[in-house]
Amino acid sequence: MEKALAALKAPVLHITDIKSSRSAGGIHDYYSNGDYWWPNPDTSDGLPYIQRDGETNPDNFNGHRIILRQMRTNVVFLTSAYVLTKEERYAERAVQHLKEFFLDEKTYMAPHLSYAQAILGVCQGRGIGIIDTLHLVDVVFAAEKLKSSPYMTEEIYTGLKRWFARYLGWMLTDVNGIQEMNKDNNHGVCFFVQAAAFARFTDNERIVDFCRDYYKKGLLKQEADDGSFPRELGRTKPYNYSIFVVDNMVSLCHILSLPEDNLWEYISPDGKSIVKALDFITPYLLDKESWPYPPDVMHFDAFPARHGFLFLAGCTMGIKKLLDLYDSLPPESLDEEARRNIASRQPMLWV
Repeated sequence: MEKALAALKAPVLHITDIKSSRSAGGIHDYYSNGDYWWPNPDTSDGLPYIQRDGETNPDNFNGHRIILRQMRTNVVFLTSAYVLTKEERYAERAVQHLKEFFLDEKTYMAPHLSYAQAILGVCQGRGIGIIDTLHLVDVVFAAEKLKSSPYMTEEIYTGLKRWFARYLGWMLTDVNGIQEMNKDNNHGVCFFVQAAAFARFTDNERIVDFCRDYYKKGLLKQEADDGSFPRELGRTKPYNYSIFVVDNMVSLCHILSLPEDNLWEYISPDGKSIVKALDFITPYLLDKESWPYPPDVMHFDAFPARHGFLFLAGCTMGIKKLLDLYDSLPPESLDEEARRNIASRQPMLWV
């Protein structure tokens, strides 16, 4: 409740509050820079930027990311308080955040990510940037919980569904979205988490079915025979990324499972499954000292953090040690990397 009370007093944030002079877009267009790109030491102007994988450049523009995540955080804590107490003041403020961020003419965020994770001197935006809106998955679950409040009017609710339908349409048809959809690492997984959640919210069953089919035939191909994800283990932050990809594979199982098509129980023809992925990562969550791979180059001490999959998989599959770990971890990490990599701040809203 402390977080909800703080969110009641927090300012309503908008993507239009700040604009980077580097952005090729307008005031309503989301903009960010790629994390691991740095000025070129061999040129007078530092262009084009060069990559240092796993090393975050603190001077890159991060303002829209922070605003989006803070809006999400305020909305989910307010919604959680509303669900628990039925006090309309929480719903009223949560709806105000949503209305101003997504719908109001002066302050809305445009439903595309054409300028996300730009690289100075290289490109104005990339498909990889679509991962920046992973945190909006929490928002659509919150919006559904707010439907019982009179403050979530039909006009606002319909407007939100229209916004997410337009964004989903952009994701599925724009060259950036198509590139991201076909990534064979955590980026492809996170694309489908968003597509699945936004399709469910907008009643697009065709895309929900497409996501379910792709989980089985596409995403599980990223998993090795031992349940690890080699593309993540090959990064300079293998521990962080291994946890991150499992977190999002669990999200897909939760969002897409049906009684007659249960992804929690699904095993691919070559033996890949979410159970095997959890079996691989769980020992290293419970005993980090046993991690047999190199430590992450940055933020290694920030993990494990309170990822939503600990709660969702723990509840659904009856894995008490995951629920115990979830309860034992700090409710909020002080590490910026950990906060950014936790897709769901309130997984209880997902059930």
